[in-house]
Amino acid sequence: MTPHWDDIRIFLAVARSESLSGAGRILRIDPATVGRRIARLEEELGAPLFAKSPTGYVLSEAGQRLMGPALRAETAMQEATEEMAGQAGGIAGQIRIGAPDGCANFLLPQVCAAIGAENPDLEIQIVALPRVFNLTRREADMVIAVSPPTAGRLTVQKITDYRLHLAATVRYLRSHPPIATLADLRAHRMVGYIPDMIFDKELDYLSEAGIERVSLASNSVSVQLNWVRQGGGIGVLHDFSLPWARGLQKVLPDQFSLTRSFYLVRHADDRRLERQNRFATALVEGLRQEVQALEART
Repeated sequence: MTPHWDDIRIFLAVARSESLSGAGRILRIDPATVGRRIARLEEELGAPLFAKSPTGYVLSEAGQRLMGPALRAETAMQEATEEMAGQAGGIAGQIRIGAPDGCANFLLPQVCAAIGAENPDLEIQIVALPRVFNLTRREADMVIAVSPPTAGRLTVQKITDYRLHLAATVRYLRSHPPIATLADLRAHRMVGYIPDMIFDKELDYLSEAGIERVSLASNSVSVQLNWVRQGGGIGVLHDFSLPWARGLQKVLPDQFSLTRSFYLVRHADDRRLERQNRFATALVEGLRQEVQALEART
């Protein structure tokens, strides 16, 4: 028996959320109904699709085999919906973006607000997490990454370069030993990432300054910025974040400057979706302009 699309939709929601309650929230239906529909689908296919684990519902071998066809069916339904709706007018529907929290906090809100203002029927969700997103499991429709992925059926587009510098409050610098060289940083409290939670080598900023000990560490860029703002120490901050924090001053800008890049990553199948293509174009252009404008103010 061929599964109904609605059952496949529920299967995908459980696979992505790893729970019946999470799938229920996504689909806005009762978790008990989700469980019954999954049980019915398993009976139709003659195999269990999930195994219950301490962390939630994990795909079984049969579930993993179903994932590919289910994702293709989802893409086909999205294409059909767009075809029926036509491509005239604004962008509509829901789009979820995954991004590292520096980009999510200091760039995406204003860029996405502008896109949303021009497209009132569009729902934009920003998932700010300091980790790598799994597009195969559709944790997001598109992801902003700090390094281009090399595996998976993905398309990658470079968005823009951005710069980072050491920074501290003027008050901190006046009340602590002077800094003339990078070696002088060893006498200061440094703010940075928790070393074993750096999820991408491009984020290992302090090691490039020869710093081995981090006195105040967090996996959140926003927490790091606030620590520096409170006079807690010296940190490596995005230039585009500095206009949001008054009283900060770059430290040794002629001796230490980093350039990194943002990349837009999408599932290869989504290139056929005109709605997402139009949103991606607006997003990339908006981010390029915003980074340039904010860095010009530092």
